Amino acid sequence: MAPVRLLIRSVMFFVFLLATALIAVAIAVTERITGRSLPRAAIAQSCFRAYVRCLGLRVTVSGQQQAGPALYLSNHISWTDIPVLGSLWPLRFLSKAEVASWPVIGWLSRQAGTLYIRRGGGEAAAKRQDIAAALRDGESVLIFPEGTTSSGLTVLPFFPRLIGAAINAGVPIVPVSIAYLRNGEPCHLSPFIGDDGFHQHAPRIMAAPGPEVRVICHPAVVPLAGESTRDLSNRVREVILQGLKTTLQDAGVKGLPAASSSSDACRTAMMSRSK
Repeated sequence: MAPVRLLIRSVMFFVFLLATALIAVAIAVTERITGRSLPRAAIAQSCFRAYVRCLGLRVTVSGQQQAGPALYLSNHISWTDIPVLGSLWPLRFLSKAEVASWPVIGWLSRQAGTLYIRRGGGEAAAKRQDIAAALRDGESVLIFPEGTTSSGLTVLPFFPRLIGAAINAGVPIVPVSIAYLRNGEPCHLSPFIGDDGFHQHAPRIMAAPGPEVRVICHPAVVPLAGESTRDLSNRVREVILQGLKTTLQDAGVKGLPAASSSSDACRTAMMSRSK
């Protein structure tokens, strides 16, 4: 069954990419002719919904979307986080620079307004200003402040510098918890970690039955007067971590890491991640 499933989803994925590319070209031509910008985030949301169906992901969400622009912060497990979260809300994303070079997908993500950052390149200050500008323009932006993906059992320490964009723009922060489940257990196929490449990971995802993806949109967190970005990021991380633990516990998962996981251990795991 797996080869048949892979074939069907691969064909659907190819058709999706072709259709999305045509939509992106049509948008670019329309904007050039009319001189007006189209709501790319809303259009991308519809495309992401089709993408999620192609991958066979079964998404459930709890909580309400923030009214007005906000900085969304989520834990990060897989490249599929972006289509999942992008299918739920009209968002711009901050992604690692390498994604821009991915065939077709990199071009499409640029058309959707994705912002890119090169890790270790000293770009955090400039990107914080870019994110703040998008927020002031009324767009919501989602970032993955762990800076990498995890196994989905805990939330790694946050890099706090980009969170300051919400303070600069005067908008709230919306914590988001995402978890992947398969047969009542954490899905071992979904995490995009270690030395895996996209061309290796994607076929495994498409060949397997779709996992259940549970998303919690938590109430907005408002920065406190005089609160440092480090304290703010720790406060938001705790909300996301508790949401992840609650999701896994509700699914019957046992033996979860303690909420107070060592920051040093988590940071070591981050540094060993090559993507």
